Formats: sequence, C-alpha cells, structure tokens
Amino acid sequence: MAVRWYCSLPLSAAQVVRLLAERHIDVTARTVLNWVQTFGPQLAAALHTHRRRVGQKWTVDEVFCFRGGQKLYLYRADDEHGQVIDVLLRDKRDRASAEAFFRQALARTEVTPKAVITDHHQPYVKAVATVIPLAHHVRTGLPRRRGYTTQPVERSHVPTRDRLRGTRGLRAVHTGQKFLESFEALHALRRGRVKLRLLVPTYRPTHASEHEKVRTVIAALAVLGTQLKKAA
Repeated sequence: MAVRWYCSLPLSAAQVVRLLAERHIDVTARTVLNWVQTFGPQLAAALHTHRRRVGQKWTVDEVFCFRGGQKLYLYRADDEHGQVIDVLLRDKRDRASAEAFFRQALARTEVTPKAVITDHHQPYVKAVATVIPLAHHVRTGLPRRRGYTTQPVERSHVPTRDRLRGTRGLRAVHTGQKFLESFEALHALRRGRVKLRLLVPTYRPTHASEHEKVRTVIAALAVLGTQLKKAA
C-alpha cells in the first residue's frame, strides 16, 4: 500500500508516513523509501509479464531531470497505441545512452519495431542503425499537420514530469531508475495497459464503473503483493 501510494500519487515519503500512522502503522520516511526501492521494481517486473504486447512503431524522446545542479536524461518511448514501451535514466545524453535504451527495450518487450520516430538529436542516427538496423528511422519533432511527429510521446511525459516535482529531484541514477520503472508500471496499470482479468478473473471491463476499476487495480496489486520478496 505504501509503495502504491508513493509511486502512484504525488506524495512525499513523509506524507505517506502520516497516512500510515492514521492506520496505526508506525514507520519512518526512510523505511518507505526502502520499500519503494525494494518492492517497486518487483511490482514493475510482475506487471510487465501481464501487460499488453507493444506495437511496432516506436516514438522516442527524452525528459530532462535534475539532481541538484546536475542534469539527468530519462529516455522514454511510446508505441502507436500510446503505451509506454520502456524507460531508462542516464546521466549523459549521447549515443551510448540511446543504444542502451534501445537494447533494454528490445530485451524487455521481445518486439523489434518496424519504425522508430525521434527528434533531430544526432546520436539517434547511429544508435538506431546499430541496434535496430532493419527499422525505418524517421527524424522529426516539429509540430505538423501531416506525417510523423514526436508530439504523442512528448504529451505522455506530462504525468512523469508532474510526479517528479513531488520527489524534489532524484538522488542517484540507479535509485531514480527503480522509482521511475515503478511509477510507469503503476501508471500503465491504471490506464488499462495491463490485462487485469489475468489477475482478477471476476473483472468485467465492459461493465465496470470507474470506481470498480479502481478497486480492481488495488485487488490486482494485492495479488502481486503476495509474490514480493524481501531484499537479500
């Protein structure tokens, strides 16, 4: 519950502590953050196995994040259906980072895209040619009435940007990656990108109200929560 609150809602660890205290659960903010780092990635991995198959037209872009005075780069990609394919946080915006993102996305989705749409950032040219040589690479980014544009993935950055404002920045790349994977997984769950009936067989999406959908999401997480393991 604490991990769900922290990763789904614009709450700080201290606010989660107060909500838990109302339920007679006394922990510290550090404990909440440790739970997020330990169990968040496990939830993300479990949800990944139940999510819908991604499409073959990927739109890729980066979100600028900040750690104090240092700039970090969050690589994100959407498919043609608006589903987030993968995320990768890096401290450099270069060819190596782009290649690492594509390799991670290919390995996790087991899907090779037919088209990759990016902005005019030069490292994407060699990264796509190296990692996905058979994909059609489209370089665009400017708003246009016809043809390809990166606007869909840029619009999908909004929830991520909004949530990052509540974290007061990311302390480190590896912990930031764990949090962002958890956030994206739970966001995908709420948006119907996960096959809920595999986790909650009684769920009927065509007849469910918004309130029933919320309760089903919580029930699905409760099922996955029984499979989580403590850190070694």
